[in-house]
Amino acid sequence: MKVNIYKLNSFAKTKEGGNAAGVVTNADSLSEKEMRKIAAILGFSETAFVLPSNVADFKVRFFTPKEEVDLCGHATIATFYTMASLGLLKPGTYKQETKAGILGIEIKEDNSIIMNQPVPVFSEIIDKDEIADSLNIKASQMPEDLSVQVVSTGLRDIMVPVKSIKILNEIKPDMDKIKKISRKYNAVGYHVFALESLHGSHANCRNFAPLYDIPEESATGTSNGALGCYLYHYGKINNQQTSNIVFEQGYYMKKPSEILVSLTVKENEILEVKVGGKAMNLALSEVEI
Repeated sequence: MKVNIYKLNSFAKTKEGGNAAGVVTNADSLSEKEMRKIAAILGFSETAFVLPSNVADFKVRFFTPKEEVDLCGHATIATFYTMASLGLLKPGTYKQETKAGILGIEIKEDNSIIMNQPVPVFSEIIDKDEIADSLNIKASQMPEDLSVQVVSTGLRDIMVPVKSIKILNEIKPDMDKIKKISRKYNAVGYHVFALESLHGSHANCRNFAPLYDIPEESATGTSNGALGCYLYHYGKINNQQTSNIVFEQGYYMKKPSEILVSLTVKENEILEVKVGGKAMNLALSEVEI
C-alpha cells in the first residue's frame, strides 16, 4: 500500500532552518501499526496523522520513529500549515484533539500557525550536578538564580539553564546518561538554554531527547512553551513581555529556527500558553508500507 505524505520544516527562520516533520492528512484508514511504520520509515523526529474527531475539528496523533507521544509542537504547526496550503482550511480558529487534550489552533492570513498548549505544571527541581555531568559541563556553568526543573505544557521537559551561548555550544551530551535521567524523571528530554541571543531573542536553545531516538532537535514547540512559562515564573520575563516571547533554536545544527510564545497572565498566574511559527519547503512524497 502506498501512502501520500507531506514533508516540511516547521519554525523555519531560513529555508535551511526549522524542524522537519511528516504529515498524513487523511489517516483514518491506517492502523496504529501502520502509523508507527510510516514514522519509522520517514525518520523525522515526529510525524503527524490527521483523523476525524467527535469532539474537535480534527484528531491528530503524533509518532516519533520509536513511539507515540501525546503532543508535538512542530508537527502541529506542520499539520495545519499543510492543510491551509492545500486549501483544505481557511484562516481562522480550529480545535485539535490530542492525547494532551483538546487544544486551540489559529491559522493566520500569512499561513503562520498559533497553537494553544496546556497551562504549565512545575514539577521536580533537580540537582545541577546530576544534569551537568550528563552534559559534560560543570554546575558552576549554570546560573545561580535559575533552577534545573521539570516543566510541562503538555510534555514533561527538564529546563536546563547555562550561563552563555558559548557554554551552550560547547556541550557534548552523553546520550546514555541523558536517557537514564529522562527516564528517572519521566521526562521527554532536556531543553538547555542561555539567556543570550544571536538575533534579539529572549533565549538561545538546544534540545536533547535521546529517550525518543531524537539526539538533538532543531525546533521544539512544546519545550519552548514550557520555557516561556519557566522564565516568567523565575522573573526573567516581565508582564510587558509575555505576549511576544521569541526563542532561537537549531543554530548549533545549522538549522536556524524561531519559535514564538505568548502567555496570558492574570495576577501572576499563567492562564493561557500559545506557541507559533511558520513552516517552509512543503513537498509531497509517497511511502510504501
